[in-house]
Amino acid sequence: MSITNTNNETDLSTVASVTTPTNNDIMRVREFLVDLQARICESLEAQERDGSTNNNEHATFVPDDWERPEGGGGRSCVLADGEVIEKAGVMFSHIHVHNLPASATARHPNIAGRKAQAMGVSLVVHPRNPNVPTSHANVRLFVAEAEGEAPIWWFGGGFDLTPFYPVLADCVHWHQVCHDLCAPFGDNIYADFKQWCDEYFHLRHRDEQRGIGGLFYDDVSTESRGWDFETCFNFMKAVGNGYLDGIMPIFEQRKNTPYTETQREFQLYRRGRYVEYNLVYDRGTLFGLQSNGRIESILVSMPPLASWHYRFEPAEGTPEFELTDYYLKPRDWLAL
Repeated sequence: MSITNTNNETDLSTVASVTTPTNNDIMRVREFLVDLQARICESLEAQERDGSTNNNEHATFVPDDWERPEGGGGRSCVLADGEVIEKAGVMFSHIHVHNLPASATARHPNIAGRKAQAMGVSLVVHPRNPNVPTSHANVRLFVAEAEGEAPIWWFGGGFDLTPFYPVLADCVHWHQVCHDLCAPFGDNIYADFKQWCDEYFHLRHRDEQRGIGGLFYDDVSTESRGWDFETCFNFMKAVGNGYLDGIMPIFEQRKNTPYTETQREFQLYRRGRYVEYNLVYDRGTLFGLQSNGRIESILVSMPPLASWHYRFEPAEGTPEFELTDYYLKPRDWLAL
């Protein structure tokens, strides 16, 4: 099988099957993640620059390098108060954990007592214009190690879209990107990881989807999928690069769409759902809090403004009603 990615071309037919990654393999993943963070920041800054009314001044990402007492660290890049992007956080981390939290060992009791390292890029982008969806992406590698034993490792990640005033063509485009990047890895990968995303980003206490989904996967390894390390790594690269392929055309088409104060208020109301999900269900947030993570980096995904209204019910036939009545329901977007 041959896999080609936009920025990291690899012919898997020439790669030896590796099921136990070496330190060099892990460092190659780190190098890709550092580069991915930089490319995403550059692409988002370009949207901010192009949409700014002042060509000489526009919001940019501010890098914040940090170290973790247990070992490792990262770089958190945050853009705030832009004309196009109200807040965006693009975070890289590579941390070492000596005592794994319950959120990790409950799902994987075989890693209890091991030391671990986790690395990844995670991001959330909250645009100012309600016509541009909020987007989220994450790609990560987890390795649990014990002296004299083979490491236990897996990849996880995905990306999803949370629109406020969705456009059907954007939803189809988003899922077409998801489908196309999955296709070289197997006929059922898109369907499986799309369904996983729909199930994962579900607010059970409201019986409501967070957005229109995308891809979500976890525990991807030789044991779970039959893929060697290189194939799993190539899938990470496809997903990381696919996020930009998915979101940039939507920014281009929607960032200058006029909007009203009423639409802005509805955007803030729907952002409240985003906050609820991240604090109640998100595994990454729970892992970070339980592993004594860096609070600023964990909670950077929160929107700068959000609101809650008691028993808000949009009028039938309005775009606000259509959001939950039609778009926030799992569906086959590619069959429309």
